[in-house]
Amino acid sequence: MIKKAILTGGGHATRLRPITTTINKHLIPLANKPMIFHAIDKVVEIGVKEIFINVNPGETEMQKVVGDGGHWGIKITFFEQTGGPQGIAHVVNLAKYFIGNDPFIFYLSDNITFGSLKPLADKFEKENLNCLLAFSKVTDPERFGVGEFDANGKLLRVLEKPVSPPSNMAQTGIYFYDKSFFEAFQNIQKSARGEYEISDINTWLIQNGKKVGWNEVTGWWKDTGKPNDLLIANHLLLDELPANHFTNGATVEKGARIEGNVKIGAGSKIGPKVLVRGPVIIGENCILDDCYIGPYTTIGQGTEIYTAEVEHSIIFENVDINCKTRAVDSVIGKNAAIIDGHEAPPKGHKMILGDNTFIEI
Repeated sequence: MIKKAILTGGGHATRLRPITTTINKHLIPLANKPMIFHAIDKVVEIGVKEIFINVNPGETEMQKVVGDGGHWGIKITFFEQTGGPQGIAHVVNLAKYFIGNDPFIFYLSDNITFGSLKPLADKFEKENLNCLLAFSKVTDPERFGVGEFDANGKLLRVLEKPVSPPSNMAQTGIYFYDKSFFEAFQNIQKSARGEYEISDINTWLIQNGKKVGWNEVTGWWKDTGKPNDLLIANHLLLDELPANHFTNGATVEKGARIEGNVKIGAGSKIGPKVLVRGPVIIGENCILDDCYIGPYTTIGQGTEIYTAEVEHSIIFENVDINCKTRAVDSVIGKNAAIIDGHEAPPKGHKMILGDNTFIEI
């Protein structure tokens, strides 16, 4: 049984700025819990007892949020990604001291997948493989590590972000390895972009006689690399939650309408002129008054919303929305404020926007 796992917790996620300017990507809330929690849940389900998470040098927030693993009944250790960004294969090699000679799963924590990983873990063990890779069909394979197969479906090699992809089968960010990984790492070179590529590890294993298996992930899988990916992942995670997850710990005033699957945290207050249509998750100690919250919205704790309409959006904690506006397909970071402008001239939209901000008005 696989007892150890390496999860990613570093990187800078430039495609998600400005959100990731102040928050680690892996802590972005999806279905109102940090993204990395979904990855931890997945590996714990297959029997993992020790998890090693890489973090950027100087990182402290990840450790505070995730803790030592006691919440899951396991042990979690953090290690810094030294030497700058040198590729995810380098991340795994940095954990060699923790892994030793044991088999392990390497999971990219910014990937969201549905369905259990147990069939993959079982195949890895029963077939006594050195490596097991998970692929999924994608429409943009040039963004990923892509498998090249022969006419019989045998995996020949894996190419990293190829200009002319040999197939539409992308690596999903779920990898099972034994100690052969570290042998392979000693025998690969940095790519043209200056990184140790996980695709080169996998190709070396294939071409040097190691037993490499693969499976297609037929359920939903998403690499949350762009803001719209976050919204899609949030949407589908809400759909996957069981009905008993949607509990109400709020004070709901007479006249408020709560429809469908809606979870509201303790201490929240829902005013009389509020309509909430699920699936929706509202955190603790929120205040909603004279507003509409539409399907596939998650709202972090301490947020206050007045007079606005919000739908299909991710609202972080301690946000203040107090204006007659309709926000859709939006990601709003913690402590943000959206308020009505002054009625007095000059009229217009007052903005204080950071680097890489996107706004549509």
